[in-house]
Amino acid sequence: MTAQLLVRIAWCVEKGKIDLLSPHPAEMKGEEGADELTRKALDTGAAAQEILSQALVPGMQAVGEKFRNNEIYLPDVLMSARAMGAAMEHLKPHFKSGDIQYRGKIVLGTVAGDLHDIGKKIVGMFFEGGGWEVIDCGVDVSEPQFLEAVQEFQPDAVGMSALLTTTMVNMEEIVQGLKAKFPKLLVIVGGAPVTDAFAGRIGADFYSPDPQGALEKLNTSL
Repeated sequence: MTAQLLVRIAWCVEKGKIDLLSPHPAEMKGEEGADELTRKALDTGAAAQEILSQALVPGMQAVGEKFRNNEIYLPDVLMSARAMGAAMEHLKPHFKSGDIQYRGKIVLGTVAGDLHDIGKKIVGMFFEGGGWEVIDCGVDVSEPQFLEAVQEFQPDAVGMSALLTTTMVNMEEIVQGLKAKFPKLLVIVGGAPVTDAFAGRIGADFYSPDPQGALEKLNTSL
């Protein structure tokens, strides 16, 4: 029973089926989604860590691979992220109680001057589904704000994004400020105009063009 529930939860995440009332995807209309199935799995004795590692992580990995291969598109990823978020709401108390151990902690933010939020939120959901504690500082985050967040939360890594060429230049100042004060801190950059060459030039540790790649690099770097 538990194994079947885990497979169904992973499938709901992959397909973006949030809950019973969600009309998406059309072929799953009227079926239970990630919300109900995760609650049911916990009620029937599944361990929270088991749900995370055997359902949510595989589900988001499948989404990441499909997105990387252009088999699905941003709206599909958004629905999958929402489905995973619905499941995570049931698991969060288990993180707080210590039943699930975070892999680490990461601070995220869209850089100063940039108000775009969707890409960062999706990346955050991938990290969260991969077992990372995410502190999202929001948009238009300046160097002092990043520094303050790192000082307060003591993360293992910082991730920053920009969608505009006019704001990606702000990354250099922020990265250099972070590295000057926290030289061992891992810094990840991303966003539509950002490239691997740019990341290297400004002193960031790595860049990924997609959320799954960012999670994979994070997992192997720490």
